Amino acid sequence: DETQIRTFADPQRRILQRGGIDAFIMAVPKSLGSLSYIHIWHDNTGEGESASWFLKYIIVRDLQTTEKFHFICQKWFAVEKGDGAIDYVLPVAGEYQKQELSYVLSKQAYHSVSDDHLWFSIFSRPPSNKFTRVQRCTCCFVLLLTSMFLNILYYDQSNDADTNTNTRSLALGPLYISPEQIGIGIIVEVLTIVPSLLLVQFFRRLQSRRAHQMSPLREAMYKIKQEPTPSETTIKSSDEKKSFRLLFPWWCLFIAYGLSFIVAAISIFFIIVRGIEFGDLKTQKWLASLLSGFFSSIFLIQPIKIIILTLLFAVFIRHKNEDEQAAEFIDDDNIELNDDEEYLHSIQTESSFTYRSQTRANRLDKVDIARARDRRVKEIQMWSIIREAFTFFVFLSLLYTITYTNVNDNAFYQVNHLQKFFLNTRQITNDYTKISRISEYWNWLENSFVENIRAQEWYNGQPPSNLSGYINDRSNRLIGWATMRQLRIKPDSCKIEKPVQYLFAHCYDDYSFFNEEKQSFQPGWRNNQTSSSFNSVINRAFTYQTSDELNSSIYVGKHETYNSGGYAYEFRGRLSDLQSNLSELYQLEWIDSQTRAVLIQFSLYNPNSQFFISCNLLVEFLSSGWIEPQSRFDPISFQTFTSLFQLICSIFYMLFIISMMIEGIQSFMKMKFTYFRNLWSLIDLGIIICSWTNVGIYIWKCQESNRIGDLFQKTNGYVYISLQTAAYVNDLFIYLFGFCCFFGTIKFVHLFRFNHRSMYFIKTLQHAGRSLIAFVFMVSIIYAAFLALFYLLFISKVEQCSSILQTTQMLFEMTLLKFDVHDLCEAASLLGPICFSLFIFIVVFICVSMFITIIRESFAFVRNEAKLKPNEDQRILSFMISKLKQWLGLSKSSELERDEDMRSRYIDPIESFPDKINKLLDVLNQFHGEQQSNQPGEKVKLSVDDTFH
Repeated sequence: DETQIRTFADPQRRILQRGGIDAFIMAVPKSLGSLSYIHIWHDNTGEGESASWFLKYIIVRDLQTTEKFHFICQKWFAVEKGDGAIDYVLPVAGEYQKQELSYVLSKQAYHSVSDDHLWFSIFSRPPSNKFTRVQRCTCCFVLLLTSMFLNILYYDQSNDADTNTNTRSLALGPLYISPEQIGIGIIVEVLTIVPSLLLVQFFRRLQSRRAHQMSPLREAMYKIKQEPTPSETTIKSSDEKKSFRLLFPWWCLFIAYGLSFIVAAISIFFIIVRGIEFGDLKTQKWLASLLSGFFSSIFLIQPIKIIILTLLFAVFIRHKNEDEQAAEFIDDDNIELNDDEEYLHSIQTESSFTYRSQTRANRLDKVDIARARDRRVKEIQMWSIIREAFTFFVFLSLLYTITYTNVNDNAFYQVNHLQKFFLNTRQITNDYTKISRISEYWNWLENSFVENIRAQEWYNGQPPSNLSGYINDRSNRLIGWATMRQLRIKPDSCKIEKPVQYLFAHCYDDYSFFNEEKQSFQPGWRNNQTSSSFNSVINRAFTYQTSDELNSSIYVGKHETYNSGGYAYEFRGRLSDLQSNLSELYQLEWIDSQTRAVLIQFSLYNPNSQFFISCNLLVEFLSSGWIEPQSRFDPISFQTFTSLFQLICSIFYMLFIISMMIEGIQSFMKMKFTYFRNLWSLIDLGIIICSWTNVGIYIWKCQESNRIGDLFQKTNGYVYISLQTAAYVNDLFIYLFGFCCFFGTIKFVHLFRFNHRSMYFIKTLQHAGRSLIAFVFMVSIIYAAFLALFYLLFISKVEQCSSILQTTQMLFEMTLLKFDVHDLCEAASLLGPICFSLFIFIVVFICVSMFITIIRESFAFVRNEAKLKPNEDQRILSFMISKLKQWLGLSKSSELERDEDMRSRYIDPIESFPDKINKLLDVLNQFHGEQQSNQPGEKVKLSVDDTFH
């Protein structure tokens, strides 16, 4: 037999809410016996996701026989999920289904998060649980005070807490967070987990004050059945059949609160007594450990505890028949209120006039479900697009915020100032960029450079007081001293041809690592070991030193790459001493025909802009006799996370990257290797790789910052510090951020796929991909041929063809018709115009025309395909526009929505007649009750039969 259709409803409160557990009492004419199945559905009412319903399980208990029937569902009743069904027939679950690992694990995991997480359960506590919110708050308060007490005990016994300052600590306002303090906080939370568990279990195992009283509901059931009421001993014996569970009497509640008060009072006493003796630094460390322990308890310790308990329950205790969470609803049939309970709303008794009409089942047919599914899918896609746009906008905002907070606007002005200050480009005699002879280089050193690295007198003749260590601009401080390093080649590093050997005594090749001179000499590059009267500074200038001695790195010049060792001179001492030493080096021919490079390196610090500047002034002496002066100034900012806002932005940015990684892994598992054929997948992959690489670069940068900071602090800035590695790391850091911004901005185009013009652009590139690859391969061969032609023909005649890289740049300029052919015509009056005309004809006229043709044909194909097959994104865009107009009140609902709305609202008048009679009887009942209360007298009893008769 089947029961009638029952509609779950409660006019006083909302039921069937997210994460809710609802209990209902239903009456039937006779006992149903053993249940076989349950048929359940809903009418898909509600807006958006409110129409969807996920059912875990149903437990039906016969109040007469106390027999339970489990119906496991674990499905969505939603038109947009799974098979789209909102109507299911659930068979009764057997013992095997109730003990299945997936079912037990999911059920226990949800129950553990909502009830066993000590902090979250304050808000998500199941309503029927006897472990109240006040008791949970008490346990949390005791746990927090105990953690504070143990933390203060550690720092009270720590001897170096007041003096030890960790350079790796992160400053957040008055707090300094370091790995040591975070570790202390986590260890303290691990130590306090056992006492907190004991206190929680003490509260959980307290019996109710009415634990063994007869339930009025059960007593009424025995009276209906006309059976004798069982004694209290019978109830106790039935309870003993259940599994044994240690419980404490109800009066132990006072002991639990008293114990909590004692622990809290002791902790507060020692916190106050010992805390007032702490200094500022120790107090900051204690607070940092306390905060780290608090957050680790919420997000680390408690989740780990939940995972362990869930796995233990699912693996070892899943054979348990009783569902403890459901038993709190079903087995506790005492309808009287406890001392700590109250009714959610007043109980309204029904009179005999109340008439219950038969429940009408509003069930949707297949056509209605299909229409609802299509509409719901569009809504989901619409909100997915809105979330995607909003999320990406936030992600891009975070990316640009982090990038531009790591870039200082004063960097260009700092470099521009130093270039004009040291290179003297506005002077005629000492212009560094126009040096072409060795004598000019010495003149620039003696009369310009050494004067600029020392602060001179003021314009009024006053001495530069309080400017020790500053250069002559009085804004930048020299860190340590400047070094001038020379790299030489061995004599006779090349062979002279026999016909001209009698004309030349020596041959000096270009620089390389293999012909570098590494021998030490006496002043004047003499090999004899005779003593000289030169000072130690001059002697060291002719002594070869390794990279470890010089604290230098390999340097890349315009023509060659130079080793990290060499012959070095240090600009140390007074200005007069420096000028005298340079004069001696000039007389001793420190720079001669074997010299191939002279590199001046020094480091500056500007306290105003907080820039460290790595300065490199390189002069290359080529074997041809040409002198190539070069300069490089790299501003470096080690100031990261200078505010809490930057730290929060960085944390949220990395959370976005982790989320992007998870989505990428899920997409790769579905698409396999076709994932790498999607352009947007490659862009996401580029953002992820650049971001995680930048995390490693940031750690490297922090190590360099700590090294430089330690040296600067120990020596007060009077030591040579090479910033070459730091500049390289800083450049990588900025470059990777630049690529992240590039990929992120390109991905912004993906959001405009709903616009048909933007869609044409993307589809055209996808369709023309293979043709463009073949075209690029063909053009590359043509470019390589012209590259060899121009390079070999004009290598010694045209500056733009002096190297492979410059020749390649020249060819691209010719492709854009931005090249002046006058130089080619002067170099070769016949071959120049011929080669130029041939390149223009083949590359510009033919290749560019082919490129335009490929794009045009692909665009025509995509446009025709779009006309034949409408894009789904366009339908979503139309749906979004219509919904927006509806929200703004600019248009009415569509015909389909109006039909569905009318269908759901239409009720046959004949079917609604009993409900109207029911309302009339309720009004008469209320009126009759008021008359009886105002005028006591003879009572008149009305019945439904009398009314209808």
